[in-house]
Amino acid sequence: MAFESLTNKLNKTFRDLSGKGKLSEKNMNDMLREVRMSLLEADVNYQVVKQFIANVKEKAMGQEVLESLNPSQMVVKIVHDEIIELLGHGENELNYAPSGITVIMMAGLQGTGKTTAAAKIANVLRKKKNRKPMLVACDIIRPAAIEQLKTLGNSIDVEVYSEGVQVDVLTTVEHALAYAKEKGYDTVIIDTAGRLHIDEALMQELKDVEALAHPNEILLTVDAMSGQDIVSVAQSFTEQLNVTGLVVTKMDGDSRGGGVLSVRSLTQVPVKFVGQGEKIEDLDIFYPERLADRILGMGDIVTLVEQVQEKIDVEESEKAAKRMMSGQFTLEDMLVQIDQMAKLGSIGGIMKMIPGLNQLAGQIDDEKASRDMKKNKAIILSMTPAERKDPSILRASRKSRIAKGAGVQVSDVNKLLNNFEKSKQAMKMMGQIQKGGMPNMAKMNSMLRPKNNFGMKGRRR
Repeated sequence: MAFESLTNKLNKTFRDLSGKGKLSEKNMNDMLREVRMSLLEADVNYQVVKQFIANVKEKAMGQEVLESLNPSQMVVKIVHDEIIELLGHGENELNYAPSGITVIMMAGLQGTGKTTAAAKIANVLRKKKNRKPMLVACDIIRPAAIEQLKTLGNSIDVEVYSEGVQVDVLTTVEHALAYAKEKGYDTVIIDTAGRLHIDEALMQELKDVEALAHPNEILLTVDAMSGQDIVSVAQSFTEQLNVTGLVVTKMDGDSRGGGVLSVRSLTQVPVKFVGQGEKIEDLDIFYPERLADRILGMGDIVTLVEQVQEKIDVEESEKAAKRMMSGQFTLEDMLVQIDQMAKLGSIGGIMKMIPGLNQLAGQIDDEKASRDMKKNKAIILSMTPAERKDPSILRASRKSRIAKGAGVQVSDVNKLLNNFEKSKQAMKMMGQIQKGGMPNMAKMNSMLRPKNNFGMKGRRR
């Protein structure tokens, strides 16, 4: 995950600083040297790092910081605020037309995920901004891109306008804008052609589309995995187009993230969206404050709550919670919970957003946790409705049938049933506490004792 290494190193640096008791110019310089090295190792541009450190030092060496009751926390706040400034505070909102149709033009090199990003943005605008978007397929160089956009548009119930590869781009754009006006669309997203590299033909086509459509936004897609190339690509495009924002894709990969921290400072073009995965809903509006929180290990509870609201069936979850507390929890309910958790992504990813738990996220083996969840789901789906409702009827022959149906061992079935029963009892006891009852505390401690069931790396001693 992007910034993971940077987060770990900055956290260690600040922990060391907090142990100093009182700040001095020497330990402040030591801290700034560690921050500088952490940023450079994260592939942040040297000039950006130099200016960043100078800004932090100027503010951190003030008397107000040095004489404060908790100077180390003051320094963390200064670094936090400077990261926000670096990322572009409050510059993530799209520029909508005051009236009529808002036109968004997508640009980018081939392979950066531009076509997928266009569909993802349409999905965000439709679901979160209550807009009525239409996609326009203008990548006539790559016919597969047109079919890809149509497939994506169909999956999110957004119309895709196309006149195929035989009609030139400008004619398609002109007709698309007239069609959008006729049909009452308020947002048009134009997916332009990409190239493997920047060339005159590509840039001239983009300039022609810009001159014809007068877009309110020109969004450039850049690949987070390309590191400092983000900056050079963005600079090349902004020299010839009025690029208004960036869409950073593949932020869920193993990039160090330095390009994202550098690009706004060097190009003055803000990041407006970040892609966190391959699914159509894996695109977030970019909030500098939230990313700064995550980089400094403070979690991102706001984004987590938003994801829960978007992806979780709240009514179904509330029903399941009530059944859990009353002791009526069944394997059908457990199946619902597994599906709900899968929608939120990896357990480690969830923990990183929760303040206080983000430091434990590195101990989670997400691949193992995902395998275990899929295995448990397969086991439950191999049961009959009666068996899910009342697992006490499961005898050896039934367990053997279920194991074969799920492609697992009988021991896996027994493990699931054992964990289910313990969870059921623990939740019933929690329900008694809520009602003012006094459960058997020794039994409750046994039920709630931590187990290595969530992909924790290593063994407890």
